[in-house]
Amino acid sequence: MSPSLPPDFELLPTGEPDAPAALVLHGGGGPQTVAPLVSHLAATHRVLAPTHPGWNGTPLPDDLRSVADLADAYLERLLADGTRDVTVVGSSIGGWIALELAIRAAAGTRYAGILRAVVDIDGVGAVVDGEPIADFFALDARGLAEAAWHDPERGFVDPAGLTGEQRAIQQSNGRTMAVLAGRSMSDPTLLARLVSVDVPTLVVYGQSDGIVTPAYGRAVAGAIPTSEFAEIPEAGHLPHLENPAATWAVIDPFLARLN
Repeated sequence: MSPSLPPDFELLPTGEPDAPAALVLHGGGGPQTVAPLVSHLAATHRVLAPTHPGWNGTPLPDDLRSVADLADAYLERLLADGTRDVTVVGSSIGGWIALELAIRAAAGTRYAGILRAVVDIDGVGAVVDGEPIADFFALDARGLAEAAWHDPERGFVDPAGLTGEQRAIQQSNGRTMAVLAGRSMSDPTLLARLVSVDVPTLVVYGQSDGIVTPAYGRAVAGAIPTSEFAEIPEAGHLPHLENPAATWAVIDPFLARLN
């Protein structure tokens, strides 16, 4: 039996109801980290913006134990809902999930027509020689801000200022991420499997990303036959937060060419 989302799981649609669908997948920081993407895409898409199981206090089902499991569960949900021609936009771990969705959708006729395109924003997941993924779980708040942001002062969140509830959610999110992505946040088989992706794919990386570098992103893009690569200046791991104007300037033309 395929991994499944919880029975009460919501995709939280927003935007234009009759427009093309966009599935926006957040990274380890939770759904708030992709809020600008959701707002921007809602002007032209019916946006599906779920909170992954296990994040923000939600339960993680026993049969979801990897990024691949989560990708399978999302594909099954899209299939069951009759949702087709979906553009999947993923940030960080969400980018990894998006690539796994594309690999699986290309593997057979069962999922034919579900995916339209992929936008991978500073995605983790691959193992690239000479470009290691930063050890996220070893970073304190200051170290994370310095690795993930072009301007670390914008990204620094002082743990002393968090409420007990916020701290508990942050810790729970980290545990879920460790279960699904592993401490390395990578799968050594992913890079070779990207050759099977057969939908238009845009790979976007922040110029100052120290979690996964632009050189890492170029290697990911180079492994996908249908991809193009864009680098966002004055931005780190979350370019849609740090330099949204430059991010829209590369994403919007890509999406327009799909029509």
